[in-house]
Amino acid sequence: MSSSTTTIPSGRWTGSPARFLHVTRPVIFPCLFIGLAILTVGVVWGLCCAPADWQQGETVRIMYLHVPMAWLASADYVLLALCGLLCMVWRHPLAGIVALEAGPLGATATALCLITGSLWGKPGWGTWWVWDARLTSMLVLFFLYIGHILIIRAFDDPVRGQRAAALLALAGVVDLPIIKFSVQWWNTLHQPDSITLTGAPTMSMSMFYPLLVCATGFTLTGIALLLIRTRTTLLERRAQSLALREPLV
Repeated sequence: MSSSTTTIPSGRWTGSPARFLHVTRPVIFPCLFIGLAILTVGVVWGLCCAPADWQQGETVRIMYLHVPMAWLASADYVLLALCGLLCMVWRHPLAGIVALEAGPLGATATALCLITGSLWGKPGWGTWWVWDARLTSMLVLFFLYIGHILIIRAFDDPVRGQRAAALLALAGVVDLPIIKFSVQWWNTLHQPDSITLTGAPTMSMSMFYPLLVCATGFTLTGIALLLIRTRTTLLERRAQSLALREPLV
């Protein structure tokens, strides 16, 4: 058998992937259905019912996509780093596969965050892009995702690719606090955070509640998509492993 064969090895691979498949099977579709239902409510609420901003007008509605994408982009990279740690230190059997499937989702969220941020910034800043600290650090995050996606698939041996990508994920964690605190550390065009863990939201509650609903809906939908992608990869590798055991005719 060549090293490029993507099978589920015996030993440390048995058990944990099987438990994952068993536990997630009844969870995925309820999570997806609830997430999409909540997201629908949040989008309709934010786009049709929430008030416009007294300064930004109707363009403020972009935040109902922009802010959840920014949250998912950072949260997904935390997951990549955690998977990298589990892969490097404990060689957890599922960590590399979860990282493999989480990377494209995080890259998509980061790209949408950058695109919607550009659309939101144009009316206020007069330009589609500025080398603002938060925008630049978010762009760096996007390149980290792209690098992770390429590296984890660059090796014939999947384990080598997972370990190499884990190093990049762990090294890139330094960008997350820069994204978070850039508006406090530097004088930037990007507005300060309206939602913090240490104080009440600075935005109107009539905007905060639909934003919270949108973020919840996007999060649950993202979790469901990650579970679907991970299960699909595991089932494909199991099928390949079973096919290799069939006797030649």
